[in-house]
Amino acid sequence: MNRTDRLLAIVLELQAKRRQRAEDLAATFEISKRTVYRDIQALCEAGVPVVAAPGQGYSLVEGYFLPPLRFTSDEAMMLLLGSDVMAQNFDAAYRLAAQSAERKIRAVVPERLREQVDALREQIRFIIPPTALQTATVAVLADLRRAINERRTVRFRYTARFGADDTTGPPIREADPYALVQVSGVWHLVAYCHLRQDRRNFRLERMQQLTLLTRTFEPPEQLELEQSSIDPARSVVVRVLFSPAVARWVREARSFFVVGEEERTDGLLLTLHVRQEREVLQWVLGWGASAQVLEPATLRQMVVDEVKRLQQLYVDPERHTGLAM
Repeated sequence: MNRTDRLLAIVLELQAKRRQRAEDLAATFEISKRTVYRDIQALCEAGVPVVAAPGQGYSLVEGYFLPPLRFTSDEAMMLLLGSDVMAQNFDAAYRLAAQSAERKIRAVVPERLREQVDALREQIRFIIPPTALQTATVAVLADLRRAINERRTVRFRYTARFGADDTTGPPIREADPYALVQVSGVWHLVAYCHLRQDRRNFRLERMQQLTLLTRTFEPPEQLELEQSSIDPARSVVVRVLFSPAVARWVREARSFFVVGEEERTDGLLLTLHVRQEREVLQWVLGWGASAQVLEPATLRQMVVDEVKRLQQLYVDPERHTGLAM
């Protein structure tokens, strides 16, 4: 990297991280601290308002921004495609922000480059199902975004797929919202659940009666959003053997709970970690006779029981409760 590029990169680094020590910048750009001092002096002489705080590092004066940058066709395309995705996946406020950002990007892109980008956008599309964001989910998404920004605890009713039946309705939860994560088109809230005294993921579409409380919280200094392959809460080990004929398709439709796989002569062996067997029962049944549960015995029995109910339904449907013909 030549010096001119490095000076620009240092400004971008300070904009992104607000404060950087000389040793941090030296490690980032693989230069000496002496070179960092010279580069900072050069930036100051060029009119960039760099502030030095003893023992804390360098920062830019608040409100300082670089003038509009030149984008390559690939850079502009990525930004505009990103605005397309954001507009389809967020609520109205962020959709308007994405559209505004798109207009600003297009304004600084030369006409020739704009034509190239428009052509590429026609050839690369992100198709989001129209039902991906329900009206209720959009409202919850906006409120949770606000709760995360203001670090406010939330209260809501949550319908878990596998939980104790409650005639009074879904149980009330209180949680400290840390982050919003979209997985396969579904929004999840990563939060500390006060009921479970642990971090949990909540599907937004299952949340009802969301309320922002006045109580605030401090988020963890380092938040790991990626699930650990070995989650202590998922103590049930499941092993399923799939026939070679479907091994490729199983990999494509890989379950969220898979933590390991082994290629064997008799097929593909997957290991999963779950909280309870029912979390993967439907997924296993979906593969029919191509999947064989090796353990645990409780899940094997669940599969047998479900197959018996299916047999009763299709062989003698009139005797099946609630489905008389």
